[in-house]
Amino acid sequence: MQEAKMGKLDGKIAVITGGSDGIGFATAKLFVREGARIVITGRDPARLETAVQAIGNVADAICCDISKMADIQGLRDFVESRYGHVDIIFANAGAARPNMFEYMSEEEFDFTLACTFKGTYFTVQKLLPLMTSGGSIILNTSTLNTKGMPYVSVYSAGKAAIRSLARSLTAELVDRDIRVNAMAPGYIDTNQAQKSGVSEEMLQQTTAKVHAQIPMRRSGKVEEVAKAVLFLACDDSSYLTGSELCVDGGWNQV
Repeated sequence: MQEAKMGKLDGKIAVITGGSDGIGFATAKLFVREGARIVITGRDPARLETAVQAIGNVADAICCDISKMADIQGLRDFVESRYGHVDIIFANAGAARPNMFEYMSEEEFDFTLACTFKGTYFTVQKLLPLMTSGGSIILNTSTLNTKGMPYVSVYSAGKAAIRSLARSLTAELVDRDIRVNAMAPGYIDTNQAQKSGVSEEMLQQTTAKVHAQIPMRRSGKVEEVAKAVLFLACDDSSYLTGSELCVDGGWNQV
């Protein structure tokens, strides 16, 4: 008889924040196909339920707003009681309220940083005691952490802080045999811009402008990003830590 195909993540426990749609959801589905059991988070119970039904019974879901410390603690408590440990963390969740620099309000500023840098920082901090030797942490940054574009000054700064965090955690956790890398998506086809309040007209104008700058002349697909996350999560990247993998069609590379 033919041996069963081994997955790259067989037996692994993975936490994916922001896993109910977009990049997180695509990654969750791919992780499951590669043998992992997953915990996904999101802020919308209905979206989470739909995601779990689509993924199957190897997925758990918990409502978690990463801007709220109590929610992050609840996530940690759930993972500890359900599995006792975690092998992979994909800190993917994020949100923003974009605005021009001169009009940015304190509320918009605080919301964006809480949903990018602060939320990512404390999600990893709370889950870290559950992490096993040989584990992998992947932080979702952005090509915007090195590019200058209007409306996203705070979001870009938050993503740049996450890139810096990947370096610092690499230095702190290497002796515990935990790898830390960043994954920087470029212009990806998701609904994130609409959720942030960007109008359809502005989105179309931005898309046309950005596509002209991207060597591959198109947006990326969430499935393409998920494959990069899988690479960072599994043993294929065993000698990779402290790095940032750009999945951007060459936008920020040439």
